[in-house]
Amino acid sequence: MPGNHSVKSNLIASSAHLASGRAPDLSEVEFGLMIASHAFDRWTVRCMAAAGLPDLTPTDVMVMHHVYHRERPKKLADICFTLNVEDTHIVNYALKKLERQGVVRGERSGKEVFYSVTPEGAAYIERYAAIREQCLIDGMEAGAGGGLEFTRQLANTLRALSGLYDQAARSATSL
Repeated sequence: MPGNHSVKSNLIASSAHLASGRAPDLSEVEFGLMIASHAFDRWTVRCMAAAGLPDLTPTDVMVMHHVYHRERPKKLADICFTLNVEDTHIVNYALKKLERQGVVRGERSGKEVFYSVTPEGAAYIERYAAIREQCLIDGMEAGAGGGLEFTRQLANTLRALSGLYDQAARSATSL
C-alpha cells in the first residue's frame, strides 16, 4: 500500500496525502490559507464593487490599493516587489486596466513610468475604506475576528509563512 494516508480524525486538510507526513498540521494550515485566500479575494472584489467599481479582479484591487498607498507615485518594479508578484505582466495588465477605467494614471519620467491614483480612483478607495469599516471592522470588534492583538500576531505569522514558502519555492526550483 503506497504511503501512509492515516490522518488524525480531527485534522481539517484538503489533501490527506499531504497530512500523512512529518508535519500533518502544516496541511491544516495550508488548507486554512487556501480558503482564507479565496474568501479574502472574494471580499476585496465585492467590497470594491459595492464602492462603485465592479468588474475588477483581486489583483486589480490589490494593485490599486498599493498604488494609492502613501499617495506617492510608484514604478512597476516596485509595485511587483512590494506585492511579491514575480510576473510583471500580471501587474502591468492590472495597471493598464485601471488606467482604462480612469482610476490610475501613468506618467513618464525619463525611462520610467510612475503610477498614481486619480482623484476618481481615490474616491473609490475612500468608499472602499468606509464599507470595510462598516462590514469588516465592525464584525471584528464584535468578537468575530479575535481583536487587535490577534490581528497583529496573525499578520506577523503570515509574513513569516510568506518567507518560508518563498524559500521553499527557491529550493524547489533548484531540484
